[in-house]
Amino acid sequence: MARSVALMALLPCLALAQPLPEAYQQAANRWQVPPELLWAVAQTESGSRLGTQRLPWPWTLNIAGKSYRYRSRNEACHALLAATRTTALKRIDAGLGQINIGWHRTLFDSPCDALHPYRNLTLTARLLRERYDESPGSWLNAAARYHRPAGGVPAARYRQQVGRILQQRTQQP
Repeated sequence: MARSVALMALLPCLALAQPLPEAYQQAANRWQVPPELLWAVAQTESGSRLGTQRLPWPWTLNIAGKSYRYRSRNEACHALLAATRTTALKRIDAGLGQINIGWHRTLFDSPCDALHPYRNLTLTARLLRERYDESPGSWLNAAARYHRPAGGVPAARYRQQVGRILQQRTQQP
């Protein structure tokens, strides 16, 4: 029951006009990041079809370029730990914001800590803030650098994806 309540705090109501979930607002406020941007990044990174909607999914892994979605944090943690034994850590991303385990391993006691939805969102917001502070002026550019600090075509594509999600969100009734 507690897991269901926690998960509901991360997912918006299915009615499109609903505000963002509190977890996104809290993490965004802590790092002074636009909450809608944090939502759009999580949607881009871990979005999964749930019923008729595509929503961020907290137990998402990307291992060596292939995405995996799990029913529970426990299942995702077991898969993540197994992956750390066979795959370079810099080729593993976890959670709502797809935090890279190799680049950010010092921020977690265990790789599975990256699967904690609130911690993952807070770190995602922090990294977005850092990218923005490196080159102020555009939150979409910060999102592109969040995805690929080196820039280039992958960052530009990502910027467009996040921009589309933001635009869809702002066009809701």
